[in-house]
Amino acid sequence: MSKRVLMVIAPQDYRDEELNEPREVFRKEGWDVDVVSTKVCKATGMLGATEPVTKTLADITPASYDAVVVVGGMGSPAHLWSNTELYDILKTLDGQGKVVSAICLSGAVLAKAGLLKDKKATVWEMPESLEALKQGGAVYTGEPVTVDGHIVTANGPEAATDFGKAVVAQVKSVVPA
Repeated sequence: MSKRVLMVIAPQDYRDEELNEPREVFRKEGWDVDVVSTKVCKATGMLGATEPVTKTLADITPASYDAVVVVGGMGSPAHLWSNTELYDILKTLDGQGKVVSAICLSGAVLAKAGLLKDKKATVWEMPESLEALKQGGAVYTGEPVTVDGHIVTANGPEAATDFGKAVVAQVKSVVPA
């Protein structure tokens, strides 16, 4: 049976390669990938890519996914860090033992959602993102990709492909509750 991955991007200033490289890894596995945002729009990446967004966070059923990926970029703090609807989706999948992941600045979303307490995690280093991890009780690793159980985090665009591969490995190894 094909796996389904939910990728969440900011409507503007998401990091292009953090969406495209993991998505390519998932598609090579034959997996279905849905990209959603906080609004229906033509989302724009920091490097100029565009992504048609036809569904919002409110339009999806979390339980129908095997993994969620929160894409980073400079739009993440403004659009995703404080999004309680996103927190609920993340908590639902986490509670089902499914893979919950974030790359770049979006690692802070997992911390703010309460999912990183006593978990190893990494993030794009900025004072605000490091503070979010600290406040969320995470054990910051500084590694390009960190896996702790069914939670996968990565520190930025250079790690995007390896991050995608780590998510695949976790989806294949985790048996949902």
